[in-house]
Amino acid sequence: MRAPAIAAAVLLLAFPAAAHAKTFLKGSVGPGFTITLKSGSGKRVTTLKRGFYAIAVDDQSSIHDFHLKGPGVDVKITGVAFEGTRTATVLLRKGTYVYVCDPHRGFMRGTFTVT
Repeated sequence: MRAPAIAAAVLLLAFPAAAHAKTFLKGSVGPGFTITLKSGSGKRVTTLKRGFYAIAVDDQSSIHDFHLKGPGVDVKITGVAFEGTRTATVLLRKGTYVYVCDPHRGFMRGTFTVT
């Protein structure tokens, strides 16, 4: 068995099948100096349950990015100069996460907690 196949098998064994169901979240950055993360119903995310999430980010400016960091996660969903929508699927574990625009990290950021 190759390393990626082994890793996938371990991941499948570590989490029950129900944990693989994805919850969808909506992120946005720009066109001004705003960054948000909302639930499918449009509410700002402050607390989530542990599990798999698909985060679709609408990046509306070529001077921003959307970077998510927390326990086991460090992913730039969009990069500076990119405009459009990209989606990333992440496994969120217990802890605190921050989403930030790297070039404007001093004032374009948000946090949420996973229980």
